[in-house]
Amino acid sequence: MVDRMLKSLFPLHYFRRGRRVSLVPSRRGASFAAGVAFAAAGLIAALPTKSQYPGQIANSPGKAPELRAIGVLEWTGPEGKPKQCRFVPVTVFDQGQLQDAGIYMARPQPMALAGEVEYQLEENGKTVGLFDIENAGQEQGSWVGYGNWKPLPGPPKPKAETAKIDDFEDPDDDRPVLHRKKHPGDAQSGNSSGNGSSGNSGSAANAPAPDPDRPVLHKSDESASKSAPAEDPDRPKLKADQPPAQDIGHAEALPEISDPDRPRLMRGKPGGSGPLVAPSLMGLPPDMQQAVAVSDAQNHPDHVWSYKWANPADEGRLKSELEDMARKALGLDNPPPAPTAQAKRVSTTRKSLKPPQPLEPAPLADEHFRVFELAYGSGATLVFSAHTEGPLDKAKYVTLIAQPDLYGNVMVLLKNVTDGAHLDETPRMKLIDAVDAEADNRGELLFELRGETQRQFALYRILRGQAQKLFVGGGAEVGSEN
Repeated sequence: MVDRMLKSLFPLHYFRRGRRVSLVPSRRGASFAAGVAFAAAGLIAALPTKSQYPGQIANSPGKAPELRAIGVLEWTGPEGKPKQCRFVPVTVFDQGQLQDAGIYMARPQPMALAGEVEYQLEENGKTVGLFDIENAGQEQGSWVGYGNWKPLPGPPKPKAETAKIDDFEDPDDDRPVLHRKKHPGDAQSGNSSGNGSSGNSGSAANAPAPDPDRPVLHKSDESASKSAPAEDPDRPKLKADQPPAQDIGHAEALPEISDPDRPRLMRGKPGGSGPLVAPSLMGLPPDMQQAVAVSDAQNHPDHVWSYKWANPADEGRLKSELEDMARKALGLDNPPPAPTAQAKRVSTTRKSLKPPQPLEPAPLADEHFRVFELAYGSGATLVFSAHTEGPLDKAKYVTLIAQPDLYGNVMVLLKNVTDGAHLDETPRMKLIDAVDAEADNRGELLFELRGETQRQFALYRILRGQAQKLFVGGGAEVGSEN
């Protein structure tokens, strides 16, 4: 009985030297057969049961694939009203993969810059404005977009209620009006008169009789017919306007999109509604500002990346530790050179009247310190950057990504140190902001990798105590971080 059941469940055979050998065990392997039969019985019991967990939840067939574009807006001047600006595409998340937005589906401009795409400008995960792409061009072989910065639309204004005429009437006022006033003694028009009649008949019964001596403003039909002049047949007449045609919706083709099946991001203003924006921002001016921009085919709520400290004093303590690490990486904590023999003899002959004062720490220029919570309950992620004082082409730069360990001390996940003479070998890492690149409620750190002659943008994911490089756009990677 067991053999027949096993053969029906496992009709697997293999051939050896022309003979077919079954994989079903013989009767002598009773214990093994019993175990296999028990497993087979469990398998049979599980087959018709549809309520068991299948192991993977499939997406609903009607759900559209996620389409999300990330870019960086660069500008000079005040925020919201820039003097010069440009948009640099970074990534397009399509079909579960991050694509290079600078070349993805370029016909000729990439999809991230075509079709009047509208981007939401974010600061620390909060939307602060909108940017509409008007046209695109190439700068040093890379596509960039040009457009207009728009403020967020405000809440709709409440409609003003139209005051009724009766609200301004005084029942004791006897001035004539164009309609009948209500008086306190008047009966309601909707009530019955008490004799079983309807409300309309009761109102007619209570209405005052017309005054036969009251003058009227119109003439009788006879006098009107006698006084009216005869119609002139040669008098020109104005033709009555034709009734307006029924409003029927229509659709227009999207600008610069020839493929109707091409996926599209969020739409902004319709094409042709305004003049093209000429390129304005060129190069990398020192006062240039940057902000992350997101365009999505679906609406997502804001996700603020700020971390809330349980003890506010921990933030200052960890920042001080990062500053010490940065000075050490930049070589600013080296001890002073040893005194010469002559200096030693002079120092021994004199007694210091005051104890030596501790040296002030070496200054750091252009310090930037940010703390993020990149996922709900993920803890704090620290980003610190600075450089030495002096000309930028001769300065040394440092960027640190760290997290507190179990004891509250700084644990460095990534350290980038370079100088002005080796930027093409090891580019400088400049933090732009945190952004959700894959629409999964998890933030990534967006950095600009700036070399001496070129630059790129990279996404880093902080996971399990490591800083993993998730994406680098703009062709071959420039140098590497150390």
